[in-house]
Amino acid sequence: MVEIIVIANKGQYNHRIYRTVRDLNVSVKLVNNTITVDEVSEENPKGIIIGGGPYLEETGNSKDIIKNFYKEIPILGICLGHQLIALLFNGEVREAEVGEYAEEEIIVDDEDEILKGLSPSFKAWVSHKDEVKKLPKDFLKLAHSKNCEIEAMRHKNYDLFGVQFHPEVEHTPRGREIFKNFLAICGIKR
Repeated sequence: MVEIIVIANKGQYNHRIYRTVRDLNVSVKLVNNTITVDEVSEENPKGIIIGGGPYLEETGNSKDIIKNFYKEIPILGICLGHQLIALLFNGEVREAEVGEYAEEEIIVDDEDEILKGLSPSFKAWVSHKDEVKKLPKDFLKLAHSKNCEIEAMRHKNYDLFGVQFHPEVEHTPRGREIFKNFLAICGIKR
């Protein structure tokens, strides 16, 4: 049985998401964004991670996956995955005034479950030219940085989370804690 499915959106770090989860002794499967809703259902995962990628128009079935599963199982969107969640729920994504490609200090506004143990701030790697500019309805802002107002968010009623930064890379020293928090939300004890 696969516990976590990672959906790759052609981003450079998707394999790192897979490896980070795998290294936490979790059964994980990295799949292309062409996977269908039915194929995800057949895997019966406990959680889904929507990975990053370079372009909003090359996201395959990622939006359909989010739309069909967010009420049933926890979902974490990373970078482009975070932006897709915002767009799906009528938030706004635009080009950033300052593209970020470096280590950044993430300031925690609401520790919540996904950022548990990380307040008041932590260092993270950011690599994006677009960002969420308007929080979707029924979402809470969890973190920001000096250049990006919405670095992390969550749905008020469902286990649907998004982070703009990259917790899967070594330049985010405490990123593994975010994955552990997500696994706990999924009911996976490690």
